[in-house]
Amino acid sequence: MPRFESLADAVGGTPLIRLTRTGLRPRIYVKTEWTNPAGSVKDRAALSMLQQALADGSLAAGGTVVETTSGNTGIGLAAYAAHLGLRSVVFTGSSVSKEKRDVLAAYGADVRLVDAFVPKSHPDSLRSVAERFVADTPGAWLAGQYDNPANPAAHVRSTGPEIWADTDGQVTHLVATIGTGGTISGTGRFLADVSGGRVQVVGADPATSIYSGGDGSQKAIEGAGHFVHPDAETDPWPESFDPSVIDRYEPVDDTTAIRAIHDLARTEGILAGGSSGVALAAAYRVAEGLTEDDLVVVLLPDSGRNYLSTYFDPTWLTANGFDGDGSDGDGSARDGDAPRVGDLVTAPLRTAERDAITVAAVAALGPADGPVAVLHPRPRTAAPHPADVAGWTTAEALRTAAPDTLVGALAEPVTARVGAGEHAATAVRRVAGSTPDWRHAVVLDAGRVTGLVARTALEQSAEQA
Repeated sequence: MPRFESLADAVGGTPLIRLTRTGLRPRIYVKTEWTNPAGSVKDRAALSMLQQALADGSLAAGGTVVETTSGNTGIGLAAYAAHLGLRSVVFTGSSVSKEKRDVLAAYGADVRLVDAFVPKSHPDSLRSVAERFVADTPGAWLAGQYDNPANPAAHVRSTGPEIWADTDGQVTHLVATIGTGGTISGTGRFLADVSGGRVQVVGADPATSIYSGGDGSQKAIEGAGHFVHPDAETDPWPESFDPSVIDRYEPVDDTTAIRAIHDLARTEGILAGGSSGVALAAAYRVAEGLTEDDLVVVLLPDSGRNYLSTYFDPTWLTANGFDGDGSDGDGSARDGDAPRVGDLVTAPLRTAERDAITVAAVAALGPADGPVAVLHPRPRTAAPHPADVAGWTTAEALRTAAPDTLVGALAEPVTARVGAGEHAATAVRRVAGSTPDWRHAVVLDAGRVTGLVARTALEQSAEQA
C-alpha cells in the first residue's frame, strides 16, 4: 500500500473497476472517484484551485475559502482548507442532501443555506450572496469553480493520464456528466489529444439540462447539468466547460438515472450517487452499439452513501413520484388510494390574465374552485419541475379578475408535495408533519408536476381508504 506524507498527496489514483454483469459486448470500467480522501471527483478540482490561489497570492495563509456548490466541491474545499489551516464558508441550498450538509459541517465549514428562486444576477441569488460575503470579509477568496481554469487543469494533470495508463491506452470512450464542465473538459481533452482523437468523449446530461438541448428546468439529480432560471436574461455557460471536447451528448431522465444506480448496487455491489446514474445510463446506451474491441470508462463522481436519505430512501422516492425501489416512474398511480389527478391546469406567471388566456381557454379551465397552477414561463420539453410552480389560484379567480390583473397577483404559495403513487393517508400524515397549514399540494410523477390536489380532497380520500 502507498504511504502519503500529507492528505493532499493522497488525491487521485482512484481505481478502475470492470462491470461484469451488464450483458453488453464492450468492456465497461467505472472510475470510482469517492475513493479520494474527501469522497468525490471534486477533490481534484478543490485541491487544484486552492493550491493555485495560494501560489498566485489570491488566497493568503489563514484566509477564508468561499464557494457556492451543490455539495461535493464544497466538501473538497472544506477538507483541504482544514488541512491547510484555512477557514471555509459554503453557500448551498436546502435541496442538497442532508448527508452532504452534515459532512460539510463535520469538516468545520460554515454552511449557509440560500434558497431564493431568482436568476444568478439577482442580488438574492446564491452567487450574489457569496460575492457580497467575500467583498465584506477581509482575507476571503471565492473559489469560483464554474470559471476557474484550475478546475479543468486538475483533470488534464491527473484524471486523464490515470485513465490512459490504467487501460494501457486501450480506452475508446469516456463517459462523464457535465456540471461545471471541468471534469469532462480536462479529462476529455487529455484523452483526445493523447489518442490522436481516437477516444470518443460522451457528455452524459440530465434530460432537461440546457447543455444537451433540454428546457433548462431543474431536475431531481444533484450536481449534473445546467439549469436556467426562467427570468434569466442571459445564459452564460461555465468557462470551465469546453464544449468542443464533447463528441456526443446522451440525455438521461431522472427515473433512468435512479434505476441505474439501484441496479448497480444490486448487481455489482457498487453504491454510487445520483449523477453516477446519469453517466451509467448514458454509457449503457453508448455500449449497445459497440463491440468487444471497445473499452468504455465511466466516471462515477461520488458514493451513494451521500444519498441514503434521497435516491435510496423509499419514502423520498415515493413522495417525489418515483417508485419506492426506483424501478418504475411510468406516470401511473400505483396504489388504490393514491391521489389521482387529471391533466395539470396551468396559467402563466406575470402575464396580464386577459392577454394570456382567451375566454374559451378560461372556460375550459374546469370547475370554478378547481386549482390552477401558476407557472414561471419557459419553453418546456418536460412537465414542470416543482421549482417552476409559483403558486396556485382558481378558475373563478381568473375569470373574475380585472383585465389588467397579473396572474402572479392571484397566486397563493404551494408548500406541499405528494407523490402520484403515494397512499393518500400516508401523504396527509407526511405533509402535515412538515407543512401544517397547506391548502394545495403539487402531485409529482418522476419528480415532475402532473397536477394539483386540494388538501380537502386528499383528506377525504384518506378517510375513505
